[in-house]
Formats: sequence, structure tokens, C-alpha cells
Amino acid sequence: MEKIKFMSEEMHEEVEFFVLEQTMVNGVSYILVTDSEDDDAECLILKDTSAAQSAESIYEIVEDDVELTAISKVFEELLEDVEIER
Repeated sequence: MEKIKFMSEEMHEEVEFFVLEQTMVNGVSYILVTDSEDDDAECLILKDTSAAQSAESIYEIVEDDVELTAISKVFEELLEDVEIER
């Protein structure tokens, strides 16, 4: 599994996640990440909010319930053996 590092602005430290899947919906890139490789690990859906020409991606946690539900369903279809609890 690919690992990705993020800089947390709130905690001012680097945080590592495992990338489970990536998708694009309506021109917006989303990634499904987890902090552990265990089967029952907690996951987050992150949304790329950076400008299209930006060299670095800026990801934010998807918090909008409607958006979260829709993107969760997309990831569940992509990862047939995964069920995302909301």
C-alpha cells in the first residue's frame, strides 16, 4: 500500500496515511486514506482543494454529509470488498 505524508496545520507535525484508493468526481480529486493496514482501520476521505496549476496538492477532510455519502459510495464500488461506515 502506498504511504503519503501530510503536514497537519493544527498540530504542526507530519502525519502519515496509507492510500487505499483515489478517484476523480466532477473534476475534483479524492483519496481514501487510513492510518493503519489493519482490516478494521478507520479511514478518511480527503479532497484536493489546490489550484489546478499548483505543484503541491492541498487535501482537506470531507465533512459535508451529502458529499461524504456520495464519495463513500464511489469508493465502495471501486473497492468491492470494502464497506465504509459513516
